Amino acid sequence: MLRSRPVVALVALVTLAQTLAGCGASSASSGGAAEPKATATADSDSSYPQQYPAGDTAAAPAEVEAAPVAAGAAAPMAQQPVNPAPTMMVPAPPPPPPGTPKRAEASKSEAERKVAVVTQKPSPQQPAPIAVAPPEPKGTEDYKDYGVNPVVDPAKDRLSTFAIDVDTASYSIARRKIMEGTLPPFASVRAEEFLNYFDYNYEAPKSGPFAVHFAAAPSPFTKGHHLVRVAVQGKRVPESARKPVHLVYLVDTSGSMEAADKIPLAKRSLKLLTNSLKKGDTVALCTYAGNVREVLAPTGIEEKDKIFRAIDDLNASGSTAMASGIELAYKLAERTLVKGHVNRVIVLSDGDANVGPTSHEQILDMIGRYKEKGITLSTVGFGTGNYKDTMMERLADKGDGNYAYIDSEVQAKRVFQDQLSGMLEVIARDVKIQVEFDPKVVKEYRLIGYENRDIADKDFRNDKVDAGEIGNGHAVTAIYDVVLKDTKASPIVLRLRHKPALAGDTATESEFKMDPAAIAASFDAAGRDFRFAATVAAFAEVLRQSPHARDWSMKDIARLADQAATTQSDQQEFVSLVHRAERLATGNQGPAVAR
Repeated sequence: MLRSRPVVALVALVTLAQTLAGCGASSASSGGAAEPKATATADSDSSYPQQYPAGDTAAAPAEVEAAPVAAGAAAPMAQQPVNPAPTMMVPAPPPPPPGTPKRAEASKSEAERKVAVVTQKPSPQQPAPIAVAPPEPKGTEDYKDYGVNPVVDPAKDRLSTFAIDVDTASYSIARRKIMEGTLPPFASVRAEEFLNYFDYNYEAPKSGPFAVHFAAAPSPFTKGHHLVRVAVQGKRVPESARKPVHLVYLVDTSGSMEAADKIPLAKRSLKLLTNSLKKGDTVALCTYAGNVREVLAPTGIEEKDKIFRAIDDLNASGSTAMASGIELAYKLAERTLVKGHVNRVIVLSDGDANVGPTSHEQILDMIGRYKEKGITLSTVGFGTGNYKDTMMERLADKGDGNYAYIDSEVQAKRVFQDQLSGMLEVIARDVKIQVEFDPKVVKEYRLIGYENRDIADKDFRNDKVDAGEIGNGHAVTAIYDVVLKDTKASPIVLRLRHKPALAGDTATESEFKMDPAAIAASFDAAGRDFRFAATVAAFAEVLRQSPHARDWSMKDIARLADQAATTQSDQQEFVSLVHRAERLATGNQGPAVAR
């Protein structure tokens, strides 16, 4: 008795379905359209997304499964409505009793589909979504991977040519990352900026703007290789002889600069810089965010209190319109443009330029035009999370300026007090180096770093090709990893080409040959400054995942750094960083302690 009730219900439902189907067919015939076409109009409209993912038959009710059949199997939409429109649902019939013929099952199934199609009501038409630009991603930083220089056979290419400058931001960024407990992104590591962060106490030139210092020794990292160092030391101009400077502080006050290590640190940094200026210098201040603002017209350093009040007035809000800010800064700089003086815009930012009609390339073109007028540009980076290293580096390179990164008041003091004369007093422009390797002495060579400073060999004497700027007392260090055939002969000749400090387009070229006596018999026998520089280069190679340093041990680098470092605070800090990085790389994140 209990098993007969489902059969009775099934017969009743099938009879109802046939009756309704007949009515539907009669209606369709009178309208001149076939039934499938009539149902497809509603069910295949893209405004009606499918509620259940394709293939999710366990969760889908019968009417949703049936719709694609009646509608010509329209493709399901990925989007799902939050509140689907209610439908008139017919309860699903129970499974057929055992022994029911397959043909009867098929007939029953078709009847079920027809019931579902006829009784389903379409959802109301949903409005098309409004296109909205996605919000700027948070926690994004931008670094460009310039690759790693290849090994070169001097019999095929004996010349290595590159521009030099003294950017140091990459090392400061890496230091911050390591102290925060993580290794830096490999693309953020530029070996030359690690090397040039440190003072190796090179002897100053006795005459002329530059002195060149060579050194070499067997590599402690790769058996059969030598490390060859070339160093250029710029002359040191006494403070009393420094030319007047006219600075424009251009400060990014957009919302992305709100953090404590951004605007507040930038304000303290500017006060340190202002305190380092002297009579005859001028300062102007402008900002950029959603719009640009002239905060302070060019003002003599004698009105220091007025300059400080303008700095204190800075606060962060709005979006970033960097191009307009740079244009305003240059207009302020033109007011105090004096031939023979230093005229410079200093940009303080996290590099996040996301608003404005002007492209990055157009910004660089504008910087290049003003550089030709005698107004240079330096950049100082702040903060993490959304920091745009690539942008800040490119701006400084195009503006013939320096690029630094400030993560603390200690670093601010280093940049804007201890080393300020190098930023303010230029001793040479468009400085290029060309190192020639003797194929009879050198089997192969590879320059560590300077990948984005590469210059075509043929352009070494092309004075229209832009290169780097060297400031008062600046030193530039480069290290080559080489294989020597002969340690008793001179392996290289260095040629250096530069233009005068502030005016003139005629370059001067000098030539320096390495004395074979500068090649030490062992790494331990080399000078302390050479050995320390070698550990700095090796550290950068490992951090940037150089394929040439796969077998170099961080532990060995730490040991050699311990032995070579002087008591200078920055060298001791480096030793601490290497030890900490070595622990991070092996999963032990204990406190960094320099030996």
